[in-house]
Amino acid sequence: MSTNAPVHTGRHFLQIPGPTNVPDRVLRAMDMPTIDHRGPEFAQLGREVLEGCKTVFRTEKPVIIYPSSGTGAWEAAIVNTLSPGDKVLMAETGHFATLWCALARRFRIEVEFLPGDWRHGASPEAIEARLREDRGHAIKAVMVVHNETSTGVTSRIAEIRKAIDRAAHPALFMVDTISSLGSISYEHDAWGVDVTVSCSQKGLMLPPGLGFNAVSDKALAAAKSNTMPRSYWDWNEIIASNVSGGWPYTPATNLLYGLKEAITMLQEEGLDNVFARHLRHAAAARAAVRAWGLEILCLNEAEHSPILTAVVMPQGHDADHFRQVTLDHFDMSLGAGLSKVKGKVFRIGHLGHFNDLMLMGTLAGVEMGLARARVPHNPGGVTAAMASLLGSAAD
Repeated sequence: MSTNAPVHTGRHFLQIPGPTNVPDRVLRAMDMPTIDHRGPEFAQLGREVLEGCKTVFRTEKPVIIYPSSGTGAWEAAIVNTLSPGDKVLMAETGHFATLWCALARRFRIEVEFLPGDWRHGASPEAIEARLREDRGHAIKAVMVVHNETSTGVTSRIAEIRKAIDRAAHPALFMVDTISSLGSISYEHDAWGVDVTVSCSQKGLMLPPGLGFNAVSDKALAAAKSNTMPRSYWDWNEIIASNVSGGWPYTPATNLLYGLKEAITMLQEEGLDNVFARHLRHAAAARAAVRAWGLEILCLNEAEHSPILTAVVMPQGHDADHFRQVTLDHFDMSLGAGLSKVKGKVFRIGHLGHFNDLMLMGTLAGVEMGLARARVPHNPGGVTAAMASLLGSAAD
């Protein structure tokens, strides 16, 4: 029986910036019989993953794990610390910052949204200036996306913490690390973050389904005095159950098996080595884009994302058409442009369980896709990336 549909062999290249490729080790770890989530075997697993998460968030404080998406973890951060009518300061860095802003407003939070051009990260200077103006401390929280997955821009969280301190402002500091945790250097305790939000399907190399809140003592104190209704998301009830390795409701048992293995893999490589690997791959990807003569969406060299590269399409060419051509001919998925940049950019994911040859295959697919879709570009991007990798390789 003949068909016009392309027949692909080999493994599909999933090069979106999350969900990422799940390592075989993690898949095998999840391939376990369901166990009693009130029994001693699960309690041991629960305690192990809760302690292991602290090493990834770089914290000594509680890490709360939800059966949820990252959106659920966003909501948990809000309902545990803020009350209806509270004012917060957020930075418009891209699509996901905009979504977090919209979610907060649904809970009757008054959001002051510092405008951005989607090509730069949150400005520490603008945040400091606004907090200095807030002499009555009406602003209860500063909320920032660490790595904006829609734009390939990383905000400078440590500098923002210093800006808050220079303003001597008591606002809580909340950070979304949904696409950065486990891939980009991050320090929950050392950077004075009060609530770190994350999820499972990016740097933690798991399928979607787990959400996280890492919380400071200051955040826990806020959770005891705020008036926002919550039940499922309540930190205090979960932390009380976590003491014995359990949860107050049915947890995502098999995902927790996978989380344990993923943490082990990160520890085996060493987090600093993981971060360095992502920086190498990002530099090589940018070398390829520049050699093609294309434009990178992020404009600040200090804010280039280590986990994805967003590429601006030449005028008159549609990024979604290019992505479809690449998928049809080379069985590779690239990230779409979202909302304001829909059709204008495509995103190359290079994070998680990833290596040099996987990057080279990805960039070769992009270069062939550009040619097949007749997108104006210079040849040689793959060669430039190879030179970058060889030049940065350890002896």
